[in-house]
Amino acid sequence: MRIVDQEFGRYVPVPSGEPDYQTRNPIVQMMERCAAVELAAERDHYDPDSIHYLFGVDALGLYGPNSGEMDPRRQDVKEDFQKQNIANFSLSETSLLRGYAAAGAWEGPFLKASYDGSPESTLAREARAKGQPLGANIRLWLRVNGTATPQPLVVPYNPANGRYELEIWAYPNSDLHSLLDAKGQASIDAGRLITAPWLVKGSRADFEGDQFSQERDNLNRQIAGTNNPPPMNLIERFPDHAMHPIHPLRLELAWGNNELTAWDSRNGRNHRYWFNMLFRGWKNYLQTGLSRHPHGGVGFLEYRNLLSNYFQLEQARQRALGPDWSGELGREVNPWNFDAHQIKPSSTFRENFFAVDYMDLHLLNGKCGIGIHRHRDNQEVFLLLEGKALMLVGDWCEFPQRDRAFEIRPMSAGDLAICKTGQLHALYNHTDEQIKLFMFGGYD
Repeated sequence: MRIVDQEFGRYVPVPSGEPDYQTRNPIVQMMERCAAVELAAERDHYDPDSIHYLFGVDALGLYGPNSGEMDPRRQDVKEDFQKQNIANFSLSETSLLRGYAAAGAWEGPFLKASYDGSPESTLAREARAKGQPLGANIRLWLRVNGTATPQPLVVPYNPANGRYELEIWAYPNSDLHSLLDAKGQASIDAGRLITAPWLVKGSRADFEGDQFSQERDNLNRQIAGTNNPPPMNLIERFPDHAMHPIHPLRLELAWGNNELTAWDSRNGRNHRYWFNMLFRGWKNYLQTGLSRHPHGGVGFLEYRNLLSNYFQLEQARQRALGPDWSGELGREVNPWNFDAHQIKPSSTFRENFFAVDYMDLHLLNGKCGIGIHRHRDNQEVFLLLEGKALMLVGDWCEFPQRDRAFEIRPMSAGDLAICKTGQLHALYNHTDEQIKLFMFGGYD
């Protein structure tokens, strides 16, 4: 990972006291961006608790620390929490959305790609320089995991929100038009909604629902009986699924004008965005099974492995992810990080464990939010005990595999998310009810 040095100049000075966190707070701004997302069909065709948002980030502004030290490499006063807090941000032209949609008896994943339709976008400027200003459509070359579009897709302009947008459903048949409402039908007619199950893959039944639960229960009954089959392992199950509960969804994009003469492709490198929040819970786990006489006890215990260095689960993840693998319970420690012993190392190394030096319980009232803040050194876990919330995790540092982004997911009781070294995060209670949160972490 790399610290973005040019952001030093974006620090917001605080002459004395506390910043004004109430006015246009960044977490509130991000919640407003989520609420403003325009879906291709009416909302009753979508499961709102499944929708994940991803907004590309161009730059971050942080509040000036109380210590006065502007270089993050030397911001070593652990109690100076102001140094962590995000004051402002600028988003890139690209935003993405994924989740589960429904039509008739079908439920499956969708992916939405959206691009800024303003005349000052990167693509608009590139097109004007070619003498071909943007029109009713732009084009999108897209790779989803290992599958790429053979030709750039047509992305129409959406006058409802001033963006170029395309929603891609995994629906496998040709009769989607007849199953949708008037808004969805208009989106199909305008080209803003297409089906491509070869690109956006999977069905909701692959990981959820009665059939999946029956398969899991049958395995558990065999474990409880004379047979001893391997437990259900999600790591190797439908690895290209667009809503896989474990694997990241890796997207590569290049935006072009309709004539394919101008591009926003990061000078040919292409934009690379990942839905990769480290998120676990009752539906997001590595492995599930049944344990007889757990730890010398009596009866049967049904378990779900969420994170583990045991039972060869980490080796299975490494085989599945290949060069994109990194240990989930460990972290990369750089010379500007404190290690678990509160010492800065002389060179980068791998710390293969998660050390903890604080645990907290929190109660958040309705419309209360933990602000967007960065972590230089520590890992931190947010476990929701009761209620619903929206969790934001993003990259403060630059990682070589992907572009920086804010990723936002809904959380329910029993879900946990982990913020890693070099990342930032926030949590917002978007409901009117109080929620209960358990959090723990270390170092920073």
